[in-house]
Amino acid sequence: MQLSTRGRYAVMAMADLATRSGAAAVSLAEIAERQQLSQSYLEQLFGKLRRAGLVGSARGPGGGYRLARPAAEIAIAEIVAAVDEPTKATRCDAGRGGCLLSCSEGIGTGQCQTHELWVELGRQIDLFLAGITLEDVVKGQVSGRAAGVVPLPADLAGVQ
Repeated sequence: MQLSTRGRYAVMAMADLATRSGAAAVSLAEIAERQQLSQSYLEQLFGKLRRAGLVGSARGPGGGYRLARPAAEIAIAEIVAAVDEPTKATRCDAGRGGCLLSCSEGIGTGQCQTHELWVELGRQIDLFLAGITLEDVVKGQVSGRAAGVVPLPADLAGVQ
């Protein structure tokens, strides 16, 4: 399971902005160039980030964006949510197949056997992203932060 480009690009751009937080406002053109992202796509994302209160903007010469709060106070989950990035791992949507396909055909309970597995995975992703701040990302303090409830088998330990 992967986040779409919307969530990934927003986090990448916010990390770039946080890295330069001591400087003057940062233009989207600079972020786009450094991160090799589309500036027009970043403009859409930063509109949502601004409305969510995560960044502030200044117009005119020397204008650009700044973090609205310290990086240590911005959870990655907030960034992902601000750009309307769903983190659910199921394909369950009313009228669109997935779990509900069997229900629409008049058989089953409306949930597939693995429904709760994917719901819980989505919750774990949300919890993980809520526990990681933008500052953690910028300082490289993310590795090893995933909860180790059950030790991974040796053949999966190195899989990313």
